[in-house]
Amino acid sequence: MLPKVTITPAAAKFISRMVRLSGLTKSAGFRLVVGTGGCSGTTSEFSAETSARPEEKTLELDGLRLYLPPETCALLDGVTIDFVETATQSGLSFINPKQAACACSSADVAPKPAVTRIEISAIGGRRPASPLLAR
Repeated sequence: MLPKVTITPAAAKFISRMVRLSGLTKSAGFRLVVGTGGCSGTTSEFSAETSARPEEKTLELDGLRLYLPPETCALLDGVTIDFVETATQSGLSFINPKQAACACSSADVAPKPAVTRIEISAIGGRRPASPLLAR
């Protein structure tokens, strides 16, 4: 069963850019793997892919194609996916209205909502090296 997910315009823009910058065809999609863990309650990994794996569900929203494993579908139901950018970090944020706030001692310093780190390898596509960096 596909989850009921809301994607903000900022997240949609980020996802579409990641797929476009990957160099894959326009029919490519965005594989999103979400798990539980950490103080924020959510961990995630993503990549641009040409197609879904056999066990994955394909969720199409506003022209975006998301490839979701079964465990991700369960965790994303009712969640809003946003893209957050601050002076110190940027990434996808998963806002779950059913999830209680963190009660650990680091709750005052933990980022809210959860921000997923973007590894450069997840973006794909290669830019030519700058002549200044090639020295």
